[in-house]
Amino acid sequence: MSMPALRAAILLLVTLLQGCSELLFYPQAGLPFTPERVKLAYEDVSLRTADGTRLHAWWLPAKAGVAVKGTVLHLHGNGGNLASHLGGSWWLPAQGYQVLLLDYRGYGLSAGQPSLPAVYQDIDAAFTWLQQAPAVQGKPLIVLGQSLGGALALHYLAEHPQQYHRLKALVLDGVPASYREVARYTLANAWPTWPLQVPLSWLVPDGDSAIQAMPKLQGVPLLIYHSIDDPVVPLSNGVRLYQAARPPRVFQQTRGGHVQTFAEPAWRQLMLRFIDDPQAFSGLRRLIEAPNTPNQESPQ
Repeated sequence: MSMPALRAAILLLVTLLQGCSELLFYPQAGLPFTPERVKLAYEDVSLRTADGTRLHAWWLPAKAGVAVKGTVLHLHGNGGNLASHLGGSWWLPAQGYQVLLLDYRGYGLSAGQPSLPAVYQDIDAAFTWLQQAPAVQGKPLIVLGQSLGGALALHYLAEHPQQYHRLKALVLDGVPASYREVARYTLANAWPTWPLQVPLSWLVPDGDSAIQAMPKLQGVPLLIYHSIDDPVVPLSNGVRLYQAARPPRVFQQTRGGHVQTFAEPAWRQLMLRFIDDPQAFSGLRRLIEAPNTPNQESPQ
């Protein structure tokens, strides 16, 4: 095991012993750059949560001269901040999709400290802003959840069906099915923590995990990406989420590192085809083939 991976496993061990939900979050304060560096138009957006926490987000309008097709709420993963995750959605404005890219509390320029369940207020604040923003009204709404952001989105949407049914489509990328199982995987890959992987993983809170929320969601077309090479969240997580999901849904395996999906133009085009017409989309399923009709139960 590499030294960075070993340090990560030891850090996880220490945090597990503390038994707190903060182990899910690894925020970076400040912003090293803005979308202006890559010649993207953007606006800084300030949001306020129900508990009064001030959040920062970027609004990426559709490229000038391009007809607006819809809005994408981009919920990023557990490390870094907006700048770290711009690669997941920078390409959408040129295709007619405006983007709200949110930093959770404690990330980037957002105030507070991230924890569960408080972070769900952050997602709620983003939905509230989208309900009120003039540029969003009358346009389809899509959620893109990458890694932890996808797991947070699933739990939030299962608890807020009125927001779930506003969506035209939901796209997940490299999402952990179970926080506990991913913790066990990490512990198993470091020799200091390997012998304790089972008992320590049980200290990880798992009630909010994506696999618990997925069966509660029905009716909104779902696209799941997962890399067969993912070194952080194993491919089995994407498979389990697909199997737990209700149709219509599509599973697409990819290649490359964790949530590096949209570095590949083919997967950007695939998502565009899906969100343009998700009800008619059949996808490029290679790993799992299953009926994709609403009256067909998902495979077990």
